[in-house]
Amino acid sequence: MTFRRFALNNVLRNKRLYVAYFLSSMFTVMVFFTFANFAFHPVLSGDDLNGHAQKGMAVAGGIIYVFSFFFILYSMSSFLQSRKKEFGLLMIQGMSNRQIRWMVFLENMLIGLFATISGILLGLGLSKVILLIAENLLELEGSLNFYFPTLALIVTFISFIVLFFCISLFVTFILRTKKLVKLIKGDKIGKPEPKASIVLTLLAILLLGAGYATSLYVKGAQVVIALVPVVIVVTIGTYLFFTQLSVYVIRKLKSKQGLFWRKTNMLLFSDLSHRMKDNARAFFMVAIISTVAFSAIGTLVGLNSFLTEGLKKANPYTFTYYPMEDEDDAQVTAHIEDLIEEHDLEVNKTNAELTYFEQNGQLRLVTTTDVYNDFAALKDGEQINIGADEIAGIGPSDANLMSTEKGWEKQPITLENGEKVYPDKDLQDKFDPNVVYDMYPSYIVGEEIFNQLPYPDNVDQYYAWQVTEGSEEDIIAVGEELTEEYPTFMGIDAAVYGIHKVWSPVMFVGLFIGIVFFVSAGSFLYFRLYTDLDEDREKFAAISKIGLTSREMSRVISKQIALLFFAPIVVALVHGAVALTALSHMFDFSLIRDASIVLGSFLIIQIIYFIIVRYFYVKQVKQFVHR
Repeated sequence: MTFRRFALNNVLRNKRLYVAYFLSSMFTVMVFFTFANFAFHPVLSGDDLNGHAQKGMAVAGGIIYVFSFFFILYSMSSFLQSRKKEFGLLMIQGMSNRQIRWMVFLENMLIGLFATISGILLGLGLSKVILLIAENLLELEGSLNFYFPTLALIVTFISFIVLFFCISLFVTFILRTKKLVKLIKGDKIGKPEPKASIVLTLLAILLLGAGYATSLYVKGAQVVIALVPVVIVVTIGTYLFFTQLSVYVIRKLKSKQGLFWRKTNMLLFSDLSHRMKDNARAFFMVAIISTVAFSAIGTLVGLNSFLTEGLKKANPYTFTYYPMEDEDDAQVTAHIEDLIEEHDLEVNKTNAELTYFEQNGQLRLVTTTDVYNDFAALKDGEQINIGADEIAGIGPSDANLMSTEKGWEKQPITLENGEKVYPDKDLQDKFDPNVVYDMYPSYIVGEEIFNQLPYPDNVDQYYAWQVTEGSEEDIIAVGEELTEEYPTFMGIDAAVYGIHKVWSPVMFVGLFIGIVFFVSAGSFLYFRLYTDLDEDREKFAAISKIGLTSREMSRVISKQIALLFFAPIVVALVHGAVALTALSHMFDFSLIRDASIVLGSFLIIQIIYFIIVRYFYVKQVKQFVHR
């Protein structure tokens, strides 16, 4: 038997040992290939929006490839860690260190080759689904039809063969077999009780507390200034949380006699501190990677809502039009209504003169309740009337996303005779600032007050149409055509559609990378869990002989797996929630709904992942114990 044949047989005979590493590698290849398949699509080419989308995909593909390198390298190191005893037995039979390294190189290249081919084939089968999702999400003009991705196939195959070769070379270069006795005994060698530093434990609490407090306190532009310091502080605090604080808490829990001796808690706590210490780096990596995924996707989803919902609130009517000085508004409005009729849209409409006055050094809109109520009727809004001598101050519209003006609600209106009349504070919240659209604070006044104002400094015509019946495609078509013809025309549906076209490629890239990061983080946990499989088998086999029932064993294992899977994810969820709260403070826009959807979705996925892994892990331990 040749040495190459020995390496091949070794892989084939030990399927269970190799399957986890193979599947994770295959998944990584599949993700990269499906992304490349989309990025190299013929529709995404040219100098317009699609061309920019393709450039963004290329950058994202590079990020995924670099991340794939480190993920496979980590998977490989965990895989080798679980083979300590195997290396020891091979050395007893006369294999040298050089031969072991050569065997690892051949095995890794063999697994890499099959994983690359399998990943490409699986990705090819899923390509149509991915293209359909991308087509609907990106709202591209051209259809993303299925095509045979020759370029994506070549790039993926060459890239990952090179990647597996580099990793195999790197691993065999740094691989150092330990002394024979340590390899044979493996995990049977006792480990001292992990200890935590009080100083570092307190420092972990201080750093995380300071980072959270700063993130939740800063507002507006201060969020950007505090970003880098907060990230550094929270990252260090997270590392100390897993390496020091968690160990300290476990030692304190073990000292509680009532808790420690209750039911099977002794089994759970007996090696919990060891597990936390041994897995601290993996937990830290998973927490940080997951935080990046949560924050990135939450930010993208939140900004999308910020841009679209803010625009919709600020423009409550389907179509609006301000005539420019050189435009014949009667001719333009007639053309608008002809186009609306051509697309079979049923509308309600109104128009009014908006009068602007120089007040307190600012040009302010001042109008009457009659004008306000005419526009409110278009959107079935509340009809509001005030006294003839009353004034209501209204804040800026929601379109003024970064408004910083303060004190406007206390500024008076100066009448023609020089008398100053102050707004009634009780009337301020009765009026919707988006009904009569204005970017800046304005005033609604009674008829008596309006008649005492000086001649207005500026008068604008304002037209609004509200569609009551018609298709969304026709509404967007009318909006796009008229927006190109008249700069002061606004079709809100067409504007939102335009934002989606620009924003969707960014959303797709962010979602794709975020999901890759999250699934990879889950795979980190999977490898850490199965590294301890042999140790858990022997431990529970021994304990079952002295009375541990199958049900109690399942409970202990479930708690251990739950801790492994949810400790870093819960930390990441808290980090992500704080980060998204800080983002909402920067834009003064609530992201509670979007953040809840994103974080809740990831938590549900993690729960499903936990249930599946727990089932198979418990099954394998029980099979060994009861054989």
